[in-house]
Amino acid sequence: MKFSRIFMTLATVAALLLASCGDDDGGTSGPTCTDGIQNGTETGVDCGGTCPNTCPVEATCDDGIQNGDEEGVDCGGSCSNACTESVNLASMSPITEDMTLVAANTYTLDGPVSVEDGALLTIPAGTTITATAASGDETSTYIVIQKGSQIDIQGTSSQPVIMTSDNETPGDWGGLVIAGNATTTKGVDATAEVGNIIYGGTDDADNSGNIDYLVINYAGAQINSESQYNGLTLYAVGSGTTIDNVAILNGTDDGVEFFGGTVSATSFYMENNQDDAIDWTEGWNGTLTDAYVLHTEAGFSTAVEADGDNNNPSLVNLTCVSTVGGTALQFKKESGATITGLSLTGYDTSIDYRDGGAVTNVTIDGATSNPALSYVGPATVDINDFSWVNTNTTVESNILSGAIGADLTLDPAIDYFLDGALSVESGATLTIPAGTRIVADVEAGEETSTYIVVQKGAQIDIQGTATDPVIMTSANETPGDWGGLVVAGNATTTKGVDATAEVGNIIYGGTDDMDNSGNINYLIINYAGAQINSESQYNGLTLYAVGAMTSITNVAILNGTDDGVEFFGGTVSASNFYLENNEDDAIDWTEGWNGTLTDAYVLHTEAGFSTAVEADGDNNNPSLVNLTCVSTVGGTALQFKKESGATITGLSLTGYDTSIDYRDGGAVTNVTIDGATSDPALTYEGPATVSANDFIWATGNDEAQSAVLTGTVSSDITLDASITYFLNENLSVEDGASLTIPAGTTIVADVQAGEETSTYIVVQKGGTIDIQGTATNPVVMTSSNETPGDWGGLVIAGNATTTKGVDATAEVGNIIYGGTDDMDNSGSINYLIINYAGAQINSESQYNGLTLYAVGSGTSISNVAILNGTDDGVEFFGGTVSASNFYLENNEDDAIDWTEGWNGTLTDAYVLHTEAGFSTAVEADGDNANPSLVNLTCVSSVGGTALQFKKESGATITGLSLTGYDTSLDFRDGGAVSNVQIEGADSDPSASYDAAATVDVTIFDWATN
Repeated sequence: MKFSRIFMTLATVAALLLASCGDDDGGTSGPTCTDGIQNGTETGVDCGGTCPNTCPVEATCDDGIQNGDEEGVDCGGSCSNACTESVNLASMSPITEDMTLVAANTYTLDGPVSVEDGALLTIPAGTTITATAASGDETSTYIVIQKGSQIDIQGTSSQPVIMTSDNETPGDWGGLVIAGNATTTKGVDATAEVGNIIYGGTDDADNSGNIDYLVINYAGAQINSESQYNGLTLYAVGSGTTIDNVAILNGTDDGVEFFGGTVSATSFYMENNQDDAIDWTEGWNGTLTDAYVLHTEAGFSTAVEADGDNNNPSLVNLTCVSTVGGTALQFKKESGATITGLSLTGYDTSIDYRDGGAVTNVTIDGATSNPALSYVGPATVDINDFSWVNTNTTVESNILSGAIGADLTLDPAIDYFLDGALSVESGATLTIPAGTRIVADVEAGEETSTYIVVQKGAQIDIQGTATDPVIMTSANETPGDWGGLVVAGNATTTKGVDATAEVGNIIYGGTDDMDNSGNINYLIINYAGAQINSESQYNGLTLYAVGAMTSITNVAILNGTDDGVEFFGGTVSASNFYLENNEDDAIDWTEGWNGTLTDAYVLHTEAGFSTAVEADGDNNNPSLVNLTCVSTVGGTALQFKKESGATITGLSLTGYDTSIDYRDGGAVTNVTIDGATSDPALTYEGPATVSANDFIWATGNDEAQSAVLTGTVSSDITLDASITYFLNENLSVEDGASLTIPAGTTIVADVQAGEETSTYIVVQKGGTIDIQGTATNPVVMTSSNETPGDWGGLVIAGNATTTKGVDATAEVGNIIYGGTDDMDNSGSINYLIINYAGAQINSESQYNGLTLYAVGSGTSISNVAILNGTDDGVEFFGGTVSASNFYLENNEDDAIDWTEGWNGTLTDAYVLHTEAGFSTAVEADGDNANPSLVNLTCVSSVGGTALQFKKESGATITGLSLTGYDTSLDFRDGGAVSNVQIEGADSDPSASYDAAATVDVTIFDWATN
């Protein structure tokens, strides 16, 4: 066993040297001081001498006689509390009359103590008895309660009675032996194998006394290979005897052994007894309730050994834990028992019928015993119930191994260690509550034999939550460490009924497509995918012919050497899968699987994987609904072998070298993607249809809170404000589709040198955008390099009129724009910041921050800030759109530009120049459709030209305020000044137009602060 997860420290038990009132006795045999003879240091006949407090029996000080150093009869003397001398119990044997020990005394034992027929030995709470046997005397040092006598051990949880040895070495002494008068198969007055003790009779209700809160340590002295003392030995003890709360530790033989009798006992703790923890023979037929056995040292025999005739005793709630393997239960001859509440952990063998006895002799939890089952399960006895023993034992784990034949629920408070295969057998259910952790405990060479399998006819119930998922991982944290979770069902597969799996000889497949193998919710599987050979491998989650009634949702499979999930036939559907860096295929199916996988996210950041999706075999046309696959290392996204196929909707691929591979030349019509026949020539790039942020419960890191934007948006998509999106080249919102960007969303152009002009967002003619920013949470579009000209900004193409006509081609991106619908609606923009845009194609063609191609008046644009661009801030190419509340800072060409007959209105625009070299605050070109500028404030701290009108362009401007420009108006091509009306008059290039600001810059604090 590789992981010893049970630690213990034995607290030193010190004898209590407490003061106690003495009794009127001066000797060692316990007479009183008024017995008419000399006692202690008396010099007469009980007539004035002293009675030292050295007695082992307690009396009171007000008994009307002399006590201690009193002079007279209880009339003024003191009762000295000084009775602390060590008393040798062996010197008091045999005990023929009732005797009560004194808890304050320190008792030693260097030979046998025999309580004789008719006598009662009472041992108060807190009493300690220490065996001090010399070497060779171990087997003659013990306490025996003879037939007909009684013992009354009155320990409490705070003050147990302790029987131990001074050497603190296992086998130091013979422990406690009780001989009773109940029946035994040895008959009446049998002779015990130790001490020639006589036991056995006809009184099954015999009463040998009471034991409560007793610790026995270092017992089990060995006579020979056939005869040994135990910690507690019970010879024909009757049911009238009460035995509760007993701890037996560090013995060389058994912890407790029942030789016949009818006595029952409860609350036993047995730790590291070298032979058997619990042993019975000669027809014992009582009940042992709530027993906990612990083995942390190798070489013991069993946790339970039974021998001889079967009188069917009962064990109720038995928990046995080993960190060193070994055998749990052994039944010799025809012995047996009825066991309920059995929990075994860490044993190599659960049940051993050494002499071939019938398995029916033992029933476990209502069923015939089965040596093939491990009986692994959560403790049925709480170790904390034995805190009074002062071992400070902490159970940190249970070992999972073998076969589970009955319903089992794990305990989330325990770390479970998987040692070999754990098999949930037909008819059984394994329930794994939220927060449970299972660690594959694997050494080299054991990888393929370490897995969990839910057999055909069995069920699993994984009850994880987003805050407390169930985790299955490996101790080594190395990909391929173990075989993951395998579920075998009874649904159909092309392999037929009762097929044999490629792993573990697992039987699967039937005729019930509605078969139910249970429930999986919020499960993380890590480091699985053990390799048998090149043709046979385990996966993270392997589903053999699993039926449609099985529920599988919220599963994360990470770092496997084979597939993340593989479907071998079956009809099961699943949803919400996250698959990261599985080295073969993230998703794989074969043998005619025809379920649906919904909302799956695949991530590859390590090179060398096979595919994101691999399909093989017959095509039963399964469905993938919303599949997002992202690779930072290239590779193949989808591979279809033979004639396999699928119906895929909501596909988003990013970063793969190959989108679809038909390896065996299968028909492209076998796969439909978003309603059309698959096309390997298409990249299927587009915004994620599944949010990586949905799997923060599995990844637990901020990096998962990002996604890549690229390709085409062909259906309505809403981004997630909690995710940072990285723009990888262009994103195109296609005709009929809408891209919604909620308040607070950030999009970062992730640009490398040379990619600037191919990195932009375009809303195509017929597409729409809905930017829903607010003053407190604007939408931000920026670049990773934070350098002017990093990317191409936002481009919108509309269907309004332009002097370029219908379906003109833009100077950038071959974008088609222009039509006849001046009321065209390309969507809405509110509270948008665009930074570092304006990528340059050449001296004639550039991207801007916001480029509006023939955008119609049905479009709403307000509260836009465009900063640090290398070309224009905003440029209108024709169209009828109006806009308001624009802030334009340090755009290197023109802040506001229009051409091709734009005739909308721009209201409340503020232009700021603090860096030299810009072109203008406003540039107009081409035909004059007389657009309007209402409240335009332009400020420069570096001079320059404010307004420039080319050709016959013009405008109507009201509320103009120019500050700091060298030139207020420039008619570069000699156009008429009357083309530009300013404050109701023809424009005047000689005027400064330096009125007070008509736009308050503070209204743009949302963008500048």
